[in-house]
Amino acid sequence: MKQKRTSIITSYKNKTMVETVAQVIFTACALAAVLAVASITAYMVISGTPALFQVGIGEILFGSVWKPTAADPSFGILYVILTSIVGTALAILIGVPIGIFTAIFLAETAPRRIAQIVKPAVELLAGIPSVIYGLLGILILNPLMYQLERKIFAGSQTHQFTGGANLISAVLVLAVMILPTVINVSESAIRAVPGHLKSASYAVGASKIQTIFKVIIPAAKSGIVTAIVLGVGRAIGEAMAISLVSGSSVNLPLPFNSVRFLTTAIVSEMGYASDTHRDVLFTIGLVLFAFIMLINITLTKILKHSDVEEG
Repeated sequence: MKQKRTSIITSYKNKTMVETVAQVIFTACALAAVLAVASITAYMVISGTPALFQVGIGEILFGSVWKPTAADPSFGILYVILTSIVGTALAILIGVPIGIFTAIFLAETAPRRIAQIVKPAVELLAGIPSVIYGLLGILILNPLMYQLERKIFAGSQTHQFTGGANLISAVLVLAVMILPTVINVSESAIRAVPGHLKSASYAVGASKIQTIFKVIIPAAKSGIVTAIVLGVGRAIGEAMAISLVSGSSVNLPLPFNSVRFLTTAIVSEMGYASDTHRDVLFTIGLVLFAFIMLINITLTKILKHSDVEEG
């Protein structure tokens, strides 16, 4: 039986061809991702800017009255913007610490049997459709908020009762919805910390808690920040669940006020909007897109600045 011989030159040519093809494929994929982002940005700018010139930047961004279908229409979205900022910030303040501590528990301290129960539960949360969160909010959270609202504002002649559909309900639903993202990404980042760092910490006499907070968390900081960014994106971009539990009325974002987020403003009115009203809804989408981009850029710069200082 004759053995097939392959020369060094042929092998080198084949290897070079494979590497060239792979390089072309990788470059094409990278360009496709960049092109997608650029296309979305261009579309949002083109669609969202006409209303700024038709109505006026000041009236849209700083006006507090939203009456798009009135005889004398007003398109102020200041309260909508403030609601999205306040609601997202509060959801992050509640959800991120719980998510990070849960990730630490699963990755570092949880007994195996408990981890086998908690981990699937977290993954199940990630797979639940957002509308289900909204329905659960209506059935469970809103009645509880309404009872609390009645006790706090009993006898009030000025408070407009919301039936529990208010900012607090929206914030709590958002906080629960971002948990799976924060937990899963943070846990992966924590588990990726090299074992020798923990061993070195224990070797110098550090306790488990000291090792977690002084060694593991700083080493996993990049992944945890990514988890926060994804959580912010999930919170600020959610629409369906929030439209069910927030009341969807344009008001100042106070705890027991019925409120409307940027996303719910688009979802609730795009179906029947036309002309200037429709253009303003695209402007709201542009504002939402700008918020997400600004948050991503800011957190990335903070992370890089922190890495430079530590370096």
